[in-house]
Formats: sequence, structure tokens, C-alpha cells
Amino acid sequence: MILNGTYHTLTVSRISDFGLYLTDGESEVLLPNRYVSLEDKVGDTKEVFVYNDSEDRPVATTERPYAAVGEADYMKVVDKTVHGAFLDWGLTGKDLFLPNRNMVGKVEPGQRYVVFVYRDKLSGRAVATMLLREHISNDTVPYSKGDRVNILVALRTEKGYRVVIDNRHWGMIYDNQLFSPLRLGERREAWVRKITEDNRIDLSLQQEGYDEVQASAMRLGKLLHQAGGFLPINDRSEPGLVAEKTGMSKKVFKRAAGYLMKRGAVAMDDRGISLTEE
Repeated sequence: MILNGTYHTLTVSRISDFGLYLTDGESEVLLPNRYVSLEDKVGDTKEVFVYNDSEDRPVATTERPYAAVGEADYMKVVDKTVHGAFLDWGLTGKDLFLPNRNMVGKVEPGQRYVVFVYRDKLSGRAVATMLLREHISNDTVPYSKGDRVNILVALRTEKGYRVVIDNRHWGMIYDNQLFSPLRLGERREAWVRKITEDNRIDLSLQQEGYDEVQASAMRLGKLLHQAGGFLPINDRSEPGLVAEKTGMSKKVFKRAAGYLMKRGAVAMDDRGISLTEE
């Protein structure tokens, strides 16, 4: 079944003046000529995204929207009507509808908001909602301490940032775990620090353990190269200065520096840390 708002791998069933007709074996959808090449032929398979056009007809595209059904993203409002708002979806000639009933607070054109994309049960169309709690929850948590996850920064709180984990769950990054700036709508990798008895997921932007040391050492080496081989910080520098120069906690910086020093890649003195001559 070809569903609206999601990706499909379909087979070219026939070629028309308007483009390629693709099938899943049960139904067809048109891939317009602007996404077709001269090499395409009947029997080929193509990965496409399917949505409803302005006349409510299903149509395929090889473009990738900012978010498909079941995903969250930070989208810009491009228009607003009495019925709702339209968001830049990342598709040519197609915006994503945000109905009034799915808004939280005042929504203004030109502003960006974190939304979740779902398929409306009545119309079958992909629509957006700001009511994230209806689709994102921690009723069940499939993670363990140390797991790597993908996050979308959703909300600034008094204690830190609330984030959406893998489009499905809530997580929290506290200010004392931040050693580089975060922005609303930013996507990052993070690691699970702790899962509480009530299924709260606390995250860190830094990996723990030996893998963290290796990753941080590589990042420190790259920073030194970018800075011309020298940074004016050492193991006695203030934590705030270390975070400013490297985006790391002082503890992580010292481990990374130690890793590189043991391998003869860097040297440290009262002035700071520098790359050694190769």
C-alpha cells in the first residue's frame, strides 16, 4: 500500500507524457518528469517520497522533506490562514499544513517551531502538530546507559534543554553537561547518562569511557590543527576557558590531552598545549 507522507521503493510500471508511473504491485503513483532521467525504464526501482498535491492526488518525488511521517523537525512558517499555518517542508511547491487545532501558543510567519509529522486518520494526509506529547513519550524506554542516540533540541528550560530522542522519546541535557552551545532545532548525537525509575532519560553530549577518550583526542587534535598547532590552555586552566576553547569539560580535555601526549602527538607547558613536530 502506497501511503502518504513516507518513503517507498517502487517499480516503474509505465512511462507517460507526464512522467513515470510507479507501482507497489497494488496501486500506482506518478513521478513527474522533472524527477525523471532518460535512463529510466520500465522495471527499474526507485526510492521516492509520496505526498498529496494541491488537488489531493498522490504524487511521488525524489526530493527528501525535512521530516516524514513519524519524525520531528524544526520548521519555518511560510504562510498562515484562518484554518492554520503552512510550513516549509523542504519540497518544491509543497508546504506542510499545521492545523489550528495542533498549535501551541501564537504561531507567526517567519518563525520556526518544533513539530511532529503524522498521518491524519480522516484525510490520510501528512500534517504537522506542535502537540508533541501525543506522539512522543517515555512509557517504554528501549535504551541503556552509554547508548548513542540522535536528538533534536526542542525546548529550553530553567535547568537545560529538553530534546526529542530518535523521534520517539523525551530526553534532558542539563546545563552542567553543556560545554558547547546548543540551539533550538539543532540535531546532534548524544549518549545516555542515566535512566531513572520513572523513565526520565538524562543525556550527555560527550561519550563516556575509552571510546570517549579516543573521540575527544581526535577532536582536540583537529582543533589544534585548525588553530595553527597551539591552544593557550593546559591542565591547570579554568574549566570555563577549557570549555570555551574546546567545547569539552576540563576532565575530558585532560584525558584527551593525556592520550595524545602518551603517543607523542602533543606537548604541554605553562603556555598551553601544542602539536609536536612530525
